[in-house]
Amino acid sequence: MDFDGEVICEPPNNKLDKFTGTLHLRDSKHPLDNENLLLRGCVLRNTEWCFGMVIFAGLQTKLMQNCGRTTFKRTSIDKLMNTLVLWIFAFLICMGVVLAIGNTLWESWTGRNFQVFLPWDDFQSSAVFSGFLTFWSYIIILNTVMPISLYVSVEVLRLGHSYFINWDQRMYHSQTNTAAEARTTTLNEELGQVEYVFSDKTGTLTQNIMVFKKCSINGQTYGDVYDEFKQKGEITEKTHCVDFSFNPLYDRGFKFYDGRLVEAIKLEDPAEQDFFRLLALCHTVMPEEKSEGHLVYQAQSPDEGALVTAARNFGFVFRTRTPETITLCELGRAVTYQLLAILDFNNVRKRMSVIVRNPQGQIKLYSKGADTIIFDLLDPSNEDLMYTTSEHLNGFAGEGLRTLALAYKDLDEDYFEVWMKKFISASTVIENREDQLAVLYEEIEQGLKLLGATAIEDKLQDGVPETIASLALADIKIWVLTGDKLETAMNIGYSCHMLRDDMNEVFVISGHTLLEVQQQLRSAKEQILGLSRVSSAGDVEKAEMLADGSVYEETIIAEYALVINGHSLAHAMEPQLEHVLLDLACLCKTVICCRVTPMQKAQVVELVKRHKRAVTLAIGDGANDVSMIKTAHIGVGISGQEGMQAVLASDYSFAQFRYLRRLLLVHGRWSYFRMCNFLWYFFYKNFAFTLVHFWYGFFCGFSAQTVYDQWFITLFNIVYTSLPVLAMGLFDQDVSDQNSLHYPSLYKPGQQNLFFNKRQFFLCTLQGVSTSSLLFFIPYAAFSVMVREDGSYISDQHVFAVTIATSLVIVVTVQIGLDTHYWTVANHFFVWGSLIVYFAILFAMQSDGMFGIFTSSFPFVGTARNCLSEKSVWLVILLTSVVCVVPGMAVSFLRVEVFPTLTDKVRHVQQFRRRQGPQEQSLRRVRRTSSHRSAYAFSHQQGYGELITSGKNMKMSTASFTGSPGRTPQSSTWIENMLKRKNAVLCVSDESTGAPAKTD
Repeated sequence: MDFDGEVICEPPNNKLDKFTGTLHLRDSKHPLDNENLLLRGCVLRNTEWCFGMVIFAGLQTKLMQNCGRTTFKRTSIDKLMNTLVLWIFAFLICMGVVLAIGNTLWESWTGRNFQVFLPWDDFQSSAVFSGFLTFWSYIIILNTVMPISLYVSVEVLRLGHSYFINWDQRMYHSQTNTAAEARTTTLNEELGQVEYVFSDKTGTLTQNIMVFKKCSINGQTYGDVYDEFKQKGEITEKTHCVDFSFNPLYDRGFKFYDGRLVEAIKLEDPAEQDFFRLLALCHTVMPEEKSEGHLVYQAQSPDEGALVTAARNFGFVFRTRTPETITLCELGRAVTYQLLAILDFNNVRKRMSVIVRNPQGQIKLYSKGADTIIFDLLDPSNEDLMYTTSEHLNGFAGEGLRTLALAYKDLDEDYFEVWMKKFISASTVIENREDQLAVLYEEIEQGLKLLGATAIEDKLQDGVPETIASLALADIKIWVLTGDKLETAMNIGYSCHMLRDDMNEVFVISGHTLLEVQQQLRSAKEQILGLSRVSSAGDVEKAEMLADGSVYEETIIAEYALVINGHSLAHAMEPQLEHVLLDLACLCKTVICCRVTPMQKAQVVELVKRHKRAVTLAIGDGANDVSMIKTAHIGVGISGQEGMQAVLASDYSFAQFRYLRRLLLVHGRWSYFRMCNFLWYFFYKNFAFTLVHFWYGFFCGFSAQTVYDQWFITLFNIVYTSLPVLAMGLFDQDVSDQNSLHYPSLYKPGQQNLFFNKRQFFLCTLQGVSTSSLLFFIPYAAFSVMVREDGSYISDQHVFAVTIATSLVIVVTVQIGLDTHYWTVANHFFVWGSLIVYFAILFAMQSDGMFGIFTSSFPFVGTARNCLSEKSVWLVILLTSVVCVVPGMAVSFLRVEVFPTLTDKVRHVQQFRRRQGPQEQSLRRVRRTSSHRSAYAFSHQQGYGELITSGKNMKMSTASFTGSPGRTPQSSTWIENMLKRKNAVLCVSDESTGAPAKTD
């Protein structure tokens, strides 16, 4: 077939919900809109063939237009290290200048006395030139204060931490054979400083699986199990399921536990039969029979798939459909209904209906929708049943289930013919088509008779509520950014316990204009801050004072939640409103953004990054999450059902949302803790090692003479102290992983950057400077009065150097031993092995054999053997080591005893339990019992009813009457007391004394 046409359309843009174009074909024009556009990544189902053409390709596709630019991510530790290196370089220059000036003055005042054997031609110029040369000489000698090897060591640590994440068996998902993967090695310690988590919903928090759990039919509830005392029992894995083997087409993956409903179906109770007949007829699901008797339902939303599957198992099997008919298998009998009309769903109606003619010739209208909408359309004679069903709905919603009301109506033949003519006429008009159809739908749906209600469980991923509760206790704020509709997002919020009934207020921002959004945002902010209205000049000043919500963020005791849709978010992100939005969001405990585009997700993340200066993490599983994953400081991809694009764009990936808890609270916290201890010790030992040369300069005429021999200077950072600090940076733990998870508040110091900052750097510099002065002056003072047993002086430059070097190695080794919290075989081997290696190399290099072979390279022949054989030298080394180490030990001991941190107390509890023996700690699980009415949220879009009746998506297939296996649903539980539990110091103190901790 020849295709000779032209498409004129809009230029490439990132608007997913809009497309405008015109097709010029054979002297005619055809309008093109978003319904004609198949976006990248979409799948066309139930279509044997079609004509198509590529409008946008590559980077011009709407999906790629929504992807942000890839930027190089650096941690705050990286930025701090760069600043500190510049400071250290300036400090090195200052030391060089001081010593150069000292050399010039010394040459001017004292050096003239040596002209007898060192004559100078020009005394003054020679002194200045000597100072200039001395400056560069000391820059070379003191260059070891510059942490040249720091960056290499940091990368080694990060690589090790990444392997620990990859090897963690507790983050391995056996069902999909997927292990956690650190796709970058540069952000590990940033995982310990996260303050904001931005999460997608579908596929990230949920499994995208719906399960039919309970129902109410004609005033009777089904779905609960009862014991012999007629008491309601709890459904567990050991509870026996209903046997559906009487139905050859049942789905083997479907589970139901109340056998009364099956018995009612077998007794052919009309109410129960009409209930499931409605579920089998009123939907837009497409059946697909891949093999004989193997039915697969292609549902545009998982909600409808769950309802049709439930009807299938209870004997009302949806088999095939054409544009005019629907064929069911009702309790083994094939029944074909004539499909007369589909009254499609939209966001205003919140319901859908079908009109069918049964084999007896009766015309029936079946409707399902939100209970608040259906109840308004009921016939007055249904008032008592409505109240009974409403009570059942409250109970279902209190368990976090998604509810839906079902009703029907018998239609008169003459009335329907008149209405159908109006319907066909309204369906063909060009202007106001939707409004005219809505009026007709409202007219025919009046006077419904209530059948009952359904309750569906939206399957969360395992451990999602517990993970969110733990992260909330760690003071990590979680924002949900989803493309789903508002009702769906809020239902998931209640299921995850992000939204709770005991919250003071849930603000819903849904304005359509900039002015409406501004009014709603400011009204919500004023309500939180306690402002009723601003009416006077004094009130205006008060409002301006409270305008900066961040000042009061920590003082807000009440709990609020913010829910905003995509249209309102577009206005709220305008420059004049973005600060108001951010202040309001930060005052709320929970933030949910629904109906947002991928670009809006990235803009929200960028807004928090730019104004809050907090570490952000974005987590998602689909291509629409790539933009926010790239924008956030840390991007996490979930390898789920929507491909690998999110994983490929992420920094870390795993299979389940619950692993985020361990990634942050364990690996992130440990990485930050280890990196901070490593940096502190690295700077400390460098200052202690190098500044001895500085003090020595004042006693050697500023002649740039080194204290140590050249081999010790070369090997100190490479051999003697490199491996112990690397072992500490790789393996150290202040508390175990179990306690890191059990006490989420341990995560807070990382958010506040308390372990290593500019203040900590100055403290470690001060300790390094003081240690270097003690290392020099104690041996110097001791050797000035010490003599051998024969009365000769014990000290010379070589003995002095060996004594200081030995004291230095012992001090820094003991210090790292004191700073190590968790000893492994590697720590013992490297720490004590470094001491042994030092003495082995020392005696080897200063032996007669090495001097005989390399005379010029090893001039300190016999020094170690001679000086270390003297008891007085060992006493000097011991005194120096004790004086250097004990003050720090005393300060640390007093700090722990007088001002203990939560970490100190948890370590005390950990050590106490280790002595008493292991005790298994478990969290008490309780069922969610809130009474929030969780109105059913349609997930599919408007227009599928018209698509089905048109027959464009039909694929003819033969029907068969055998069953098919399905997936096994899993139940999910919630931990309600997690958000109320606080890791108070009192609780930890009680545990440390052996008293039982209080639990809610």
